[in-house]
Parts: sequence; C-alpha cells; structure tokens
Amino acid sequence: MKYSKDVILNALRTVKDPDLGKDLVTLNMIEDVEITDNKVTFKVVLTTPACPLKNKIQKDCIDAIHTLVDSNLEVDAIMTSRVTTRRTDNQQMLKGVKNIIAIASGKGGVGKSTVAANLAVALGRTGAKVGLVDADIYGPSVPLMFDEMASKPYAIEKDGKMLVVPIEKYGIKILSIGFFVDPEKALVWRGPMASNALTQLFTEADWGELDYLILDMPPGTGDIHLTIVQNLSVTGVAIVTTPQEVALADARKAVAMFTQENINVPVLGLIENMAWFTPEELPENKYYIFGNEGGKRLAEEYNIPLLGQIPLVQGIRESGDSGKPIATNDNSTVAKAFHDLAERTAQQVAIRNITLAPTKPVEITK
Repeated sequence: MKYSKDVILNALRTVKDPDLGKDLVTLNMIEDVEITDNKVTFKVVLTTPACPLKNKIQKDCIDAIHTLVDSNLEVDAIMTSRVTTRRTDNQQMLKGVKNIIAIASGKGGVGKSTVAANLAVALGRTGAKVGLVDADIYGPSVPLMFDEMASKPYAIEKDGKMLVVPIEKYGIKILSIGFFVDPEKALVWRGPMASNALTQLFTEADWGELDYLILDMPPGTGDIHLTIVQNLSVTGVAIVTTPQEVALADARKAVAMFTQENINVPVLGLIENMAWFTPEELPENKYYIFGNEGGKRLAEEYNIPLLGQIPLVQGIRESGDSGKPIATNDNSTVAKAFHDLAERTAQQVAIRNITLAPTKPVEITK
C-alpha cells in the first residue's frame, strides 16, 4: 500500500525537538518526503551539524512511522542541517557570518584561548563552517597554537576593496593581530589604537560564508569588549572560568558585564576549565586541585547552562604549544570533552536563535 505525504507528516508531528519543545513539522525540519510502495524517505534538517541529539531524533522519526503508519515500511530518515541565525543587521559587517560567539573570561590564566581554539576546531569537525578571530590584541596566542607564527596573510581585491584572506588551518579560518606584528615586541597601544586594529580584522577581511565565528576575547572587561559589542551583532557569549573562588569572582563580573541593561548580550553558558587534574598514566583518576565544581555551582547560581567541564591534562598544553590543538586528535579521550563542548555550544546557539529576539549591535550612550 502506498501512503500519502500527509499521513507521513502527521506521524512526524508526534516527534518533538527535545530542545525547542515543538514538533519537527511545525519547525519546518522535515523536507523532501518521498514515498514508494514499501519505503519512505525524507530529510530531517537540524539547526546545526553539531546537534548532540541527532541520533535520538532520527530514531524517534523512524519509530513514529513504524508505530503510527506501518511497521513493515522501510524508513530512511536522512539527517542534514541548516545552521540558524538571528543576525538581522549583517549586510555591512561580516554579512556572510550566521553566528558570532564570544569566548570571554573575567581574568587571565583560565585557559580561555585554549578553549576558544579547541572549540573552533571541534565545531569545524562536525561539518560546520567556522572562523576564529584572535581578539586578544595585547596577548595574541592563536598563531602559536596553530603553528602559524611565520605566516603572513595575503590580500585580494574584491568589489573594489582590498581584503585580507584569513589563514586556513585544520578546516577553520583564522586571523590574529599576531600575524601582522613582530612577535618579539610588546604592543604599546592606547585603547583606540587597539580597537581600530581589531575592527580591521572584521571589516577588511574576506571571511566569506561561516556558520560560526569564534572570538577569543581579551581577559577582563574593557575597551575591546565594548568595541566588539558596539560594532558586531554578537549572537552570544560563553564565559570561561576555573573552579577556584578567585576565578569565579571575576567570572561573575564578566557575566554582569554582558547582562547589564545597556549591553544585554545573551550568555550561552559557562565553561569550567581545569575542572580536575588527571595524570596520563592514571586516566581514571581525578584530583580537584583548584576546587570541586565551582563552575557548575556558578552556572546554577545564574541559571545558565554549564557547557562543559574540561580537565587539566598535560596533553592539552602540549598540543597547544606544538601548534596542533588536541581537538584535532580523534583518538584522544580528552578531545571528547571539547567535542561535547562544541555540541552543547551549538545547541545553545540554536535555542537562543529560536527563543530570543534578533541580535543587534549595542548602542552605549553612557
């Protein structure tokens, strides 16, 4: 017996996206339904290729058809994705970028750049188009972490304008002020100079089409942060902290900055780095040398998601120093923490895009 498309869609209306709370048909996530005598094929269009619930959604679709239509039907639920965006003002700056994710911290030394680099790589390995901007103007570390210290990006002419072409490494596009300055010399710039230099990485670069642009922000709260939120429609910010109280105190300040009324950038969640120490020779052991679950408690305090807990492992440091982020190593158990982080971050971006208003650059009048 050949069933109609409506019969198939009605069955799929019983399948809900666990994050968004609505059925897949209402969310326009079902496309290209094809039916033969004994087989039905359709696409399930997810909101990100990094969806952590992909397998569950696929199984729920197949089960719905078998339960409500015909248990003997062959069901081919093809999982694909189309990354969502709520950037409505992106015609001038970074117009091809769907989502801008700022990685921030209240203080230095919490591993923010390591997290940003590995998050970018992990998102890229899901199939997403990803870029990484080293916005830490005074302490750029991305060139070292990607083994591109000697690289000098070239420029092309596009639409009558000269644009810098980002370096491509491990499947992602990267730009850093470190590519344009002497690494042996300190940058002695006043705030406006640093802000202008950073702005050029956005306005005078050929980023093309990206699903996610990761911003490795400077530590603390200051001019660079204000420059970014005033010039870019930032999708959301993820705050990096370590578990000890001194770091948590500064993480609170970072959360407070982005959530204050005249800035109001959505906080996607908290990332607890150096959550515990695990020796390579004893991979099952956990030593909470910086305290236990401080980041988790802070996330609960502010009612924001805990995006991930990253262990303190020698391999993470060695990978960064050697210019090959550990997220590139599919055989590493530690890399899984970053891949889980990528899935949860993409998940929160998708939730943010369907539940909150479009992002706009911040107008700071005070």
